[in-house]
Amino acid sequence: MIRTAICDDDPKAVQNHKEIMEACLRQWGKPGEITTYTASKNLFYDITEDHFFFDLILLDIEMPDSTGMEIAEKIKPCLPNVKIIFITSHVEYAIDAFELSIFRYVPKQDTNRRLPAAILDAVRLIDLEDEKFYTIRTGSRLEKIPFKEIFYIERYGKNACMITAGGVSKVRKSLQQVYEELGTEEFLYIDRGRIVNMIHIMQVKDGMAYLKNGVSLPISRSHLQTVKEQINRYWGEHI
Repeated sequence: MIRTAICDDDPKAVQNHKEIMEACLRQWGKPGEITTYTASKNLFYDITEDHFFFDLILLDIEMPDSTGMEIAEKIKPCLPNVKIIFITSHVEYAIDAFELSIFRYVPKQDTNRRLPAAILDAVRLIDLEDEKFYTIRTGSRLEKIPFKEIFYIERYGKNACMITAGGVSKVRKSLQQVYEELGTEEFLYIDRGRIVNMIHIMQVKDGMAYLKNGVSLPISRSHLQTVKEQINRYWGEHI
């Protein structure tokens, strides 16, 4: 189930975007739940007070209560992995949208042509992040950690430490053994002692990997070119 929200102060735009969303979900063959809003304050309340969960939000930037920019910034701590597609008639917002880690930017004047592709790309990525777990088994516990919640994994003595959205989990295995057990292309070595989940990398700059959780990690010189190539190939194939 993909949970989506649409927020625009223009009811006609909301209806149009809903119809596009419904068509995209049918095309992808996934069940979906769509919640619509014509006031950004109601979307904000549902997320922050009633703890509504959304995988994807279509958000108008120019709204009278709070702008889409303001809403996106406020809800990110509550929904760190939500995909937000901004819809706006002002091109200059695109740079700010990038800084807020917005998934896609769609000009209002070209909505019918460009929004379906943006939605399908977002749904494809949501699918990619879901339903994969790493299981830690010990004599006293069984812990299943969703891949999408793992930011990075680092060697710590004889353990591999997983830094996740929920904290730190340790497994008494080598980093290489954990890497092989993960068995998926989303994870890559950035140096001999650390593996990073590519879906959380926002930027690679000046030999550093900047993650969605605000952490920046050094990439060894011997791994830098390979890291860049793997990231480019991965996103080129999946988005």
